[in-house]
Amino acid sequence: MAGASVAMVAAAAPAGAQGLSIGTGAGWRGFWRGDAAPVRWAGPLPTVTREVRWRAVRPGVETGEIRVAGGGEAWRVRVVLVRIDPRLHRLALDEARVADGMAGAWTVDSAGSGAVVAFNAGQFSGGTPWGWTVRDGREVRAPGTGPLSMAVMADAAGRIRFVGADSIGAARRAGGVAWAIQSYPALLVNEGQVPSALRPGARDIDLGHRDGRLAIGELRDGRVLVALTRFDGLGGALSTAPLGFTVPEMAGLMGALGCRRAVLLDGGISAQLLVRPARGRALRYPGWRRVPLGILVAPRIAPPTR
Repeated sequence: MAGASVAMVAAAAPAGAQGLSIGTGAGWRGFWRGDAAPVRWAGPLPTVTREVRWRAVRPGVETGEIRVAGGGEAWRVRVVLVRIDPRLHRLALDEARVADGMAGAWTVDSAGSGAVVAFNAGQFSGGTPWGWTVRDGREVRAPGTGPLSMAVMADAAGRIRFVGADSIGAARRAGGVAWAIQSYPALLVNEGQVPSALRPGARDIDLGHRDGRLAIGELRDGRVLVALTRFDGLGGALSTAPLGFTVPEMAGLMGALGCRRAVLLDGGISAQLLVRPARGRALRYPGWRRVPLGILVAPRIAPPTR
């Protein structure tokens, strides 16, 4: 679908059970509708991106927020955004320490003082990570199976790649993987395409289930985007409650924000995020549950060569 077509579909979308609206200074404006959603995002949607007020917290790291209204319990949701330039910051995998006293004991408070950003990684089962896991260049867990899964990986130079389920085998054979996680479901693949399993009428997953969400995506300029939802009704008193968007709605949101690839990380009561500005108090969005793995973002000593 061409970029102009995306814009027309989004601009016409009403708020309500089947749509998403963005909060603006003049009220709420619809930008996505489930029964007329784009099957491919060719670029960011100005209706959404112009409402983000980005603030640099470090060179190469910016934070922003938007207010989004959806259906049901997602009638008021605050979306916290972090935009990271991997040329200036290195992403690394962090694992719960034995000293934490239990398996799967990672939280954002586990992040060392050198981390500028920290958030939970992947999915897990029984207190252990699910799917492909590479740590410090060593594969510690083989890939899981599932066509809607996606890997996020880095090479020795810190270059980040988002790898679809059908390409994980090739990435393993090629080697040179410094770290990797596998998560699901993928929200955007192949330059902004929405997987067919997330489109109306598909039956592979529950398309109507709502939850708190955490997603990671790749923007078209190579920067990494992290999006965390927080319930914003009742004055924010229940901000950590697992109330939020459906999976198709999150795909629409990440597409509207300009991602060409994106995948959900563990959400609900696991979703958590920490941002440490160069000055001032840390921005802390805790979860209720400890998890096995997190991703840390720290400044590079020098940018990588291309």
